[in-house]
Order: sequence, then structure tokens, then C-alpha cells
Amino acid sequence: MESNIRVTVWHEFRHEKTNAKVKAIYPDGMHNAIATGLRAAGGMTVRTATLDEPEHGLSAEVLDNTDVLTWWGHMTHHEVRDDIVERVRQRVWAGMGLVVLHSAHFSKIFKALMGTSCDLKWREADDREIIWFTAPGHPIVQGLSDHIIIPREEMYGEHFDIPEPDETVLISSFSGGEVFRSGVTYRRGAGKIFYFRPGHETYPAYHQKEVLQIIANAARWAAPTANSAKQTYGNRKPL
Repeated sequence: MESNIRVTVWHEFRHEKTNAKVKAIYPDGMHNAIATGLRAAGGMTVRTATLDEPEHGLSAEVLDNTDVLTWWGHMTHHEVRDDIVERVRQRVWAGMGLVVLHSAHFSKIFKALMGTSCDLKWREADDREIIWFTAPGHPIVQGLSDHIIIPREEMYGEHFDIPEPDETVLISSFSGGEVFRSGVTYRRGAGKIFYFRPGHETYPAYHQKEVLQIIANAARWAAPTANSAKQTYGNRKPL
């Protein structure tokens, strides 16, 4: 892995164009708020890509030069081309990291990698969220205490229909009483995946420093390492 991690921040970038409340919170788009936080964290070269760009901004060349891809989608999961989803999946298998954010639990790429419905309970009612750290010392929570408080967020509740995680790093409790596995890790092929719950478009989670720090930590954790070199398969002669 290069010392400077190459991150591509992908975002459907539709709510900001049609919803005045979202545009007021993220005038330059959620992707630029996330990208700004990653650049401020240091050690990363960050580009953005959006749904309406050619090939959704995810050409083979872009992905070949991406160590970690972050993904936010919500209202347009169905518009993402299947061939682009497969291109991303192949890159994850080959070692690219993937950080899946909020409603991207329902994205084609996350469901393709998980093999389950990835469904859950939800409520948009200004719930207070406390994110508790269940894996102290994990690289994804480095530099933080033992919890984060988000004053207002959309609620996600169990059951979250995902495979058993490799690690459950974060769980959330909500003022309405629900709990949720809000930070989980997986490995698929040579790639590392982190799902992180906060980030509904009508709340300013991606302006909160602790949320941005977790995304930056996750990018560092998910980046390929020297031992994630491309493997060879198929018929093999004896050693």
C-alpha cells in the first residue's frame, strides 16, 4: 500500500438538488463534506465521484487507482448500473477497501457482497443516537473515547439482516429505545469492508468531527496492505 491512501468518495448526489433542507445542510453535497473531512485527516489523496457522471464516475481507471471507496446512496440504488456494481465487486475481491455509509446498506454493491436483504427498521423523528464502542483499541475508533453522541438522527433498528460480522465495532442506542449494530466489518476476497450507520441526508452528521474521524480511521483500516497482493488460482503443479 502507498503511504498516501487513494480514496474515492462516491455519492448519488440527488437529494441536494431536489430538497432545500438537504441543500442547506450540504450546499456542496455530502460527498464534498466527507471528502473535506478525509483530506483534513491527512495521509490521503481524495477524489469524488457521483451517479450522474459517465460510468457513475467509477471507470476502470478510477477504480484501479483507488485504495478505498466510500459509498453513500439512498433514493437511486436502482439506477446504478449492474456492470459498474460488478466492476466494484471485482475490485473489492482484489483488495480495494469499501466503506459503506448509512442508507447504502440497501445499495446493490453492499447486498451483492453480503448475499442477504440487508433490511432493517427505521424512523425519521429526531432521535438522539449514542454510538457505543464495543471493540476498544480497534483502529476504527482510534483517537476517540468510548462513545459518540449524535443529537438528532434517523433511527435504524434491529433486526439488521446482514451476515454475522467479522467484528462488531460499534452499536447504537436511540432515544426511542431501539439498538442497532452501527459499525461492522467484513472481509470479502482480499478486500476489507466497513459499514457505518450515521448519515441521513436531513441531519448534519457529516459535519460532526467524531463521525468524520471514524470514516477516516475506517479508510486507513480498509486500505490494502502489502500482503493483499493479487492471488493466483486454478490448476497448479506440485511444489
